[in-house]
Amino acid sequence: MKILFTGGGTGGHFYPIIAIAEAVYERAKEKKILAPKLFFMSPSKYNPRALFDNDIHFIQVPSGKVRRYFSLLNITDFFKTIYGIISAVLEMYKIYPDVAVGKGGYASFPALVAARLLRIPVIIHESDSRPGRVNAWAGKFARKIALSYPEAEKYFAKKAKPGSIAFTGLPIRKEIIQPLSNGAREFLNLEEALPTIVIMGGSQGAQRINDVIIDSLPELVKKYQIIHQTGKNNFESVKQTAELVLKDNPNSYRYHPFDYLNDLSLRMSAGVADVIISRAGSTIFEIASWGTPSIILPLPKEISHDQVENAFSYARTGACTVIEDNNLASHVLVAEIDNIVNNKPIAERMRLSAQQFSHPDAARKIADVILEIGLEHE
Repeated sequence: MKILFTGGGTGGHFYPIIAIAEAVYERAKEKKILAPKLFFMSPSKYNPRALFDNDIHFIQVPSGKVRRYFSLLNITDFFKTIYGIISAVLEMYKIYPDVAVGKGGYASFPALVAARLLRIPVIIHESDSRPGRVNAWAGKFARKIALSYPEAEKYFAKKAKPGSIAFTGLPIRKEIIQPLSNGAREFLNLEEALPTIVIMGGSQGAQRINDVIIDSLPELVKKYQIIHQTGKNNFESVKQTAELVLKDNPNSYRYHPFDYLNDLSLRMSAGVADVIISRAGSTIFEIASWGTPSIILPLPKEISHDQVENAFSYARTGACTVIEDNNLASHVLVAEIDNIVNNKPIAERMRLSAQQFSHPDAARKIADVILEIGLEHE
């Protein structure tokens, strides 16, 4: 059996693919099916080590991005997309997979067009509460549509095939799905009894969040210790600015900036976190799997309608509070942290709601459908 994945461009697209690939191998072994051959078609590898570790063969196919605003790049990217579709058809014809799995984003468009032309069964997974343009289009012919948020169903229901839509949640890699508290405080150099705040700005960081955290540091370090993922590009500037802001502050040692949290550091941070502060991308589902109270800071609507809708969808479960960008200020953020940490009923309600929102079997469910359709097509 041959399975082709497509998507990429961001970790929010790429890492759920890795989680599904892990589950496909696991379920194939349990069902006594010969190990399938896995392929990943995208403009870039994103994380070559993850592909290598999971024995996923990479096929490079270019893809252009269609911007919602006027740009000359839209013209050049149009021709890049055409070339990408031709390349995808040729490459896919060579391997002729039994099923193609699309994760969304412009990077998946050429592969999904090729699968459509070659009549290869398609499965898509949508991460957001409002689908992107590629997934919204692919939903018209996909055999199965997996959703992370139930609110996304209304965007597919009218044109999707009957019985094709399922609410699965977001696949999370098994390496990070369980928080790790044993030895975490020693590993991260944290105090034993002091509450811990974890800020996850994503692998690329989030400048707006970094600025607000820096402004809040003098107040935060009085009563909390902070693990702050700044993003690799922002690390040096954030670290230097924090040193100036906390100069001569007796509690400056409570601030712990990291450029990036690897899997072990991330699990340990989750294991000690009293509150997590994050954007409203795929990290929502990681936070939910850990059962941690959170404050979600979505990108503003003019940049991402998806994040605002994702944030409020999660908030409606009772698992988090949301601070929109126009309300984001240091005193507001500190007040929200205090409200969660100092109010045990609120924190406990958030933990229970997060656990109920979590779908730890998402990758397994999707893997089962992939294998079922793949076996039919063989």
